[in-house]
Amino acid sequence: MTQVFRPDGTVVPVTRVIAGPCVVTQVKTKDKDGTEAVQLGFDTRKKFRMNKPEAGHLKDIKISDDDTATVKFLRDFTVENHGLKNGDVINAQTFAIGDKVTVVGTSKGRGFQGVVKRHGFHGQGQTHGVKDQTRMPGSIGAGGVQRVFKGMRMGGHMGDARVSVKNLEIVEVRPEQNELLIKGAVPGARGGLLMIHN
Repeated sequence: MTQVFRPDGTVVPVTRVIAGPCVVTQVKTKDKDGTEAVQLGFDTRKKFRMNKPEAGHLKDIKISDDDTATVKFLRDFTVENHGLKNGDVINAQTFAIGDKVTVVGTSKGRGFQGVVKRHGFHGQGQTHGVKDQTRMPGSIGAGGVQRVFKGMRMGGHMGDARVSVKNLEIVEVRPEQNELLIKGAVPGARGGLLMIHN
């Protein structure tokens, strides 16, 4: 994250995101694939790292001048009336300043966490003989039902989940570097893969 200044002098916290070039690797249709979607490929890797099904799927795709490189990530976007075909390139210029976008990513994994960190429980007071129960969940309900109800807030695996953040504003577009400056924070750690759409 960084910050930029608007023309009126207000400072805006932004996240710098590399948004392309993305190449169209497959156009899916309702008749053939059961859905109207476009598959985009992003980033590069060496061709010798692919297995044969991947190599066949991407044999006509060119992402850079290097003949030994191919796309690394493949993701589907549901769109209609797009007019795209295999090999078309989409870059940061697809977006404009002021656009509201949805950013989808994978949140940072936190491992196994207790109820205080995971659900915001306050814990118990550290007085009147309480010494080893301060971060415990407390009662989980009546004993008569002899089971734990679904959705009971307890300790467990936290993070490493798909997260969508909606209505984030595009503050600046830098076509030379294929960069977008998006107002606010986006899900995941540095270097993570994001899907950005209107």
